Amino acid sequence: MTLPPDAGAEDEEKYLAEGIAGLQHNAFYMHRALDTNNLKDALKFSAQMLSELRTSRLSPHKYYELYMRAFDELRKLEMFFREESKRGNCSIIDLYELVQHAGNVLPRLYLLCTVGSVYIKSKEAPAKDVLKDLVEMCRAIQHPLRGLFLRSYLSQISRDKLPDIGSEYEGDADTVNDAVEFVLQNFIEMNKLWVRMQHQGPMREKEKREKERSELRDLVGKNLHVLSQIEGVDLDMYKETVLPRVLEQVVNCKDDLAQYYLMDCIIQVFPDEYHLQTLETLLSAFPQLQPTVDIKTVLSQLMDRLSNYAALSTEILPEFLQVEAFGKLSSAIGKVIEAQVDMPVVGVITLYVSLLTFTLRVHPDRLDYVDQVLGACVKKLSGKAKLEDGKATKQIVALLSAPLEKYNDIVTALKLSNYPRIMDHLDNSTNKVMAVVIIQSIMKNTTFISTSDNVEALFELIKGLIKDIDGARDDELDEEDFKEEQNSVARLIHMLHNDDPDEMMKIICSVRKHILLGGLKRLPFTVPSLVFSALKLVRRLQGQDGDVVGEEVPATPKKIFQILHQTIEALSSVPSPELALRLYLQCAEAANDCDLEPVAYEFFTQAFILYEEEISDSKAQVTAIHLIIGTLQRMNIFGVENRDTLTHKATGYSAKLLKKPDQCRAVYACSHLFWVDDQDGIKDGERVLLCLKRALRIANAAQQMANVTRGSSGSVALFIEILNKYLYFFEKENPQITSSVIQGLIELITTEMQSDNATSDPSADAFFASTLRYIQFQKQKGGSMGEKYESIKVN
Repeated sequence: MTLPPDAGAEDEEKYLAEGIAGLQHNAFYMHRALDTNNLKDALKFSAQMLSELRTSRLSPHKYYELYMRAFDELRKLEMFFREESKRGNCSIIDLYELVQHAGNVLPRLYLLCTVGSVYIKSKEAPAKDVLKDLVEMCRAIQHPLRGLFLRSYLSQISRDKLPDIGSEYEGDADTVNDAVEFVLQNFIEMNKLWVRMQHQGPMREKEKREKERSELRDLVGKNLHVLSQIEGVDLDMYKETVLPRVLEQVVNCKDDLAQYYLMDCIIQVFPDEYHLQTLETLLSAFPQLQPTVDIKTVLSQLMDRLSNYAALSTEILPEFLQVEAFGKLSSAIGKVIEAQVDMPVVGVITLYVSLLTFTLRVHPDRLDYVDQVLGACVKKLSGKAKLEDGKATKQIVALLSAPLEKYNDIVTALKLSNYPRIMDHLDNSTNKVMAVVIIQSIMKNTTFISTSDNVEALFELIKGLIKDIDGARDDELDEEDFKEEQNSVARLIHMLHNDDPDEMMKIICSVRKHILLGGLKRLPFTVPSLVFSALKLVRRLQGQDGDVVGEEVPATPKKIFQILHQTIEALSSVPSPELALRLYLQCAEAANDCDLEPVAYEFFTQAFILYEEEISDSKAQVTAIHLIIGTLQRMNIFGVENRDTLTHKATGYSAKLLKKPDQCRAVYACSHLFWVDDQDGIKDGERVLLCLKRALRIANAAQQMANVTRGSSGSVALFIEILNKYLYFFEKENPQITSSVIQGLIELITTEMQSDNATSDPSADAFFASTLRYIQFQKQKGGSMGEKYESIKVN
């Protein structure tokens, strides 16, 4: 086939078919000549067969198909030469000279390499001399594609015939140098040809050519693999000869595709130990690479390999310290970033993420190294606006998450001075995401923050959750997301703990300062956690009632209650009166346990003020009054005057509720305020009876109202509930509650249920039947209780 001009893609299949046909035709006659031992014809037809590889019409992919068919035929030809040489039918030296007379240079060199392989195998000449001869003569082919495949063929047929240590082709003392020199020389020439391929053809097809070049990269890279397999290439030779020569070629070729691939090859094929001992030399090449090379990926792979190497054994770690691996990597990354001024921010951060990962795996005990990495990243980001690039912020989150995942302890991360400075470069939404990650780490690992200084540092990290940053408002945030964020802060507050009361007091004051500055919208979520955390401390300090003077006095219940009063008061600005009322009552109960009557009374006073002035919703009033009654019933510290004042208020508000049924239930609940089993003196039977009678009157009024509005008497459920209260106090030995009163109430309920205009209420019927069964059970039980119930008649 003559040398035609470059062909278009649409004709490639036709040209490939023609090339294969020509190759097979000549291969057929070559085999016939081999069968008849006609060496001269065999060489003639083999040269014609190989002439098909002189084409310029095929793309690299199609050329490879043609090359592989020729390769298969050359292997058969090589086997023939070897057998003939063994039989003595031909002199391999004469054959080596003979093939050099082939008409065209490309077929001549393929045949020369084929015979050269047999020549080396025969050991009639030193392997190093034959290999040197072959690698030099291959310079004759300078066409990028044809030259690349020719040298690939040379590399393939020679890889098992190198004069290596322990090889059957080993020669004198310098034989390894010869093997290395041969591979290096072939690699350098192949790389030059590969790089030159980008200039073949019009500019408009450059992208296509780059893709084709990428497909051929392994032809060049396998030379480095061969180098790594040479036994004689020890650390010294690698350091002094192999690596400098390879890096020189990589840097000088000034081709981004070649530089990226070859640097990756170096890292992948040579041992980790070699990389560690030649780190400075290897890293010095990175800043010299083209600006378009994806250095971050290659450097990351290098650091990943080194960290995996360090993980193999603790005995290896001293080597990393000895060669100052961290310092060299850190310095190299700085130089790379300076050299590549157009490197995007995401590339810069990715490099530091890789360096931090390396540091945490190799030097986990060196927090100073970790902080240095973060500090270097801060320095590179300084002067830049907050990151808005999604990929860059994702890398920042990875950078900040790495210490948390490694140490499983936020306290360790808090020791890193540059940690919060990194977070400052995040946009508001990502800052919140990172803050949630920090809180989740604390909760997952059950990490308690035990000093006020650490609390300050922690709240600085999560400030995106506890206050609005740079004027950003949370109104735009999804309500569910906002609630989840604030609930996470509330959970965090319970992880702030110290057994020392004074330090715990400092923690509470620190938290209070931050949450009160966080805006009204956050207070309902965070204040309750703070209050209950402080009440835990109060219960640990029960019995201490020192006066509050100044700021530095020891933690006492009085001082804590004073802080809590001011904190809960802030909820009135939200407004959130129902929550504030609940918290006041919790504090009152805690003050009761500490025997602080004035404090408890003040909290109750605030609860009543909220009820009077702030709570207007009828349902909220019902809930609030029952909370007040329930808490007041448990109080045992009040004197007669204070208790009477509070119980009078409670009963008064109960009777003023909007709906009659709510009034009734609240009033009979007040009866428990006058009869408390656990306390001497609070067993006022008359006032209990007054409450119950008042409840009956309200229930009767409710029934009459129902009769007027609906034309029916309404449910008797309220009467049954009151009957159960009567039974409760009857059993508690209240002298004012007699069996005759209970009997009368039972008859009243029975009459009402049997009246013509009674409303059907299955639940009330079941409730009353259950109550009657209980009375019957008590009568049958016998003993003193049975005697009490004996006079009550149940139909």
